[in-house]
Amino acid sequence: MNGFRSSASSRTGKILAASAAALAATALYNTYRTRKAEREHPPAGRFVTVDGVRLHYIERGQGSPVVLVHGNVVIAEDFVYSGVFDRLTANHRVIAFDRPGYGYSERPQGSMWTARQQADLLAKAFDALGIEHPVVVGHSWGTLVALELALGHPGSVSGLVLLAGYYQTTFRADVALVAAPAVPVFGDVLRHTLSPLIGSALMPLNLKAMFAPLPVPERFEREFPHYFPVRPGQIRAESQDAVTMVPAVIGMEERARDLKIPVAIMAGTDDKVVDPEDHSVWLHGVIPDSDLRLVPGVGHMLHHAVPGQVAEAIDQVAGGRKRPSSANPIPDLIATSS
Repeated sequence: MNGFRSSASSRTGKILAASAAALAATALYNTYRTRKAEREHPPAGRFVTVDGVRLHYIERGQGSPVVLVHGNVVIAEDFVYSGVFDRLTANHRVIAFDRPGYGYSERPQGSMWTARQQADLLAKAFDALGIEHPVVVGHSWGTLVALELALGHPGSVSGLVLLAGYYQTTFRADVALVAAPAVPVFGDVLRHTLSPLIGSALMPLNLKAMFAPLPVPERFEREFPHYFPVRPGQIRAESQDAVTMVPAVIGMEERARDLKIPVAIMAGTDDKVVDPEDHSVWLHGVIPDSDLRLVPGVGHMLHHAVPGQVAEAIDQVAGGRKRPSSANPIPDLIATSS
């Protein structure tokens, strides 16, 4: 009997040792892949440090300031790949930030980095960089940061352009799927070992869903650093953002009603990531005098599909203008692609 127990214990010990070795090897491989991806795609912009957090940003152009805030998975350069960034530089000082934990921006441990915390950090970055009264453009999760900037720092933002955002509490099955890496300790192990491998395998399907019903654009496919979203640090950011997304919109209806600045809300009618009826159309009904623009046949990444229309909306908000009501139908009309 003792011999059987000793044999079973020995087998268990070998299995545990082999598992630990496999996880260690996987972590080393992921570290190598991360360093390789960062060598191949070095920072495109500059850095500013606020509250001890180093933020990466891209800046070009002169004129009234426009700040671009990206969503999950992607980085600041997403606005460059879409063509929106360059369209704006002729008339604006354009600044695109990597949100905390994305691209080359830091995301210190010890905080979940909610949309409000990210907005507070960006507000301090505005002060450090001399960005006064910008139009803030948010895409997807970035719309939460844009809204928090306008609501939490009144007078610091001159207008909002909100693209394909999530604005009220609705069921999100994807939150449960990506929440594990946000769990302390267990999540740390996951994001350094298995999560990058699974994420890499699923990335083509994820990007296809984001751009559907249109194909992934050639420039994005060519220039976007596909390994960046599955680096351990960015996985933590993406997971924490997913977990805090629903709590971020609790009470949004009451707070958003108080917005007095120009607000343009845009979404694609075929967005399968965030339902435009439940969110963009809903928010348009909440914010007085907001400008709703629904683009037919376009999905979640509408700034890639219709960069001209997005740039036009930004220009109009920057000028304190909105389209006449006759050009602002709800909810199933609107503009042709450009």
